[in-house]
Order: sequence, then C-alpha cells, then structure tokens
Amino acid sequence: MKSGQAEIVETSKGVQKSGLMSRRIAILEFILRIIAFFNTISSAIIMATTNETLPFFTQFIRFRAEYNDLPALTFFVVANAVVSGYLILSLALACVHMVKSKTQNSRILLIVLDVAMLGLLTAGASSAAAIVYLAHNGNNKTNWFAICQQFNSFCERISGSLIGSFIAVALLIILILLSAIALSRRH
Repeated sequence: MKSGQAEIVETSKGVQKSGLMSRRIAILEFILRIIAFFNTISSAIIMATTNETLPFFTQFIRFRAEYNDLPALTFFVVANAVVSGYLILSLALACVHMVKSKTQNSRILLIVLDVAMLGLLTAGASSAAAIVYLAHNGNNKTNWFAICQQFNSFCERISGSLIGSFIAVALLIILILLSAIALSRRH
C-alpha cells in the first residue's frame, strides 16, 4: 500500500511541476509577443514616415526619397502592419494559456499562425534588406548608384526599421520553439 501511495504522490508532483513550467512558458510567450508587437509596429511606422528632400541646384528642382517609391519597402510596411495586428490579437490566446494549462488545440493554432506570420515578416524584411543594400552600396552593373551618401537620414531610418523587423523575426522563431516545447511537455 505504501508504495502505491508514493507513486500517486510522485505523479501529482510531476503534474504540478509540468503545470508550473507550462505557466512560466505562457508568461514568457506573452511578454515576447508584446515585445515583437512593438518591434513590428515601430518598424512599420518608421518606414512609413521616412522621406527626405534634397535641393538640386535651385530650390525649385528637388529630389525626394520616400519609402513608397519602391514596392519592396511598401511590402515591408504592409507585412509589418499585418504581423503587428496578428500579434496584438494573439495576446488573447496567450492570456488563455497563462490561465489554463490544458490548451493543446489553441497552442497548435498559434504555432501554425506564428509560422505563417514568420514567413510573411521574413519575406517583407528580406525584400527591404535587398533595397537597403542597394541604397548603401549601389550596383555598378545595372547603373544603380548608392543614394545613401546624398540621402543620409533616409538611409538611417530605413536601416533602423529593418533592424527592428529582423528582431521581431527572431522573436517569432523563439515563440514557435516555446510553443513546441510547451506542447511536448504535455505528452
């Protein structure tokens, strides 16, 4: 009889430990989602408000650089805005995971949606990275001249926006891994 009681006590301690670990993972996921949201929304806002005008010989002729002059940067803004909207909506499910530890279906849904948002955000950031690279270095073979020597403020802002977006990509990868770990601990 005593050995049976010892097994029951060990099993309940294992369940409590698993539930506590699941709750800690859920709290960490919630915090990471908030941080990723601020990265994506700030990247979208910074890129969308980036422009610079330079006078050319006279004040009547001016060169202007705006993010929406290049479709890749427009895609970057849209991708970051969509992902930030998703991240703010996914906070509701993250709250449910903090309260309830037995939420396997919603965790699977979050993993699938996180992977989709990771793909979208990576595509947007990668396309913008190619444009930022060309803006900084140019391409002599195609006669694309580096514009960052003239439009310094423009290039600094789009580079900073790109860094924030890639940080959000890394955070989404961590979120996917944490959700997978939380799911594997339940079985």
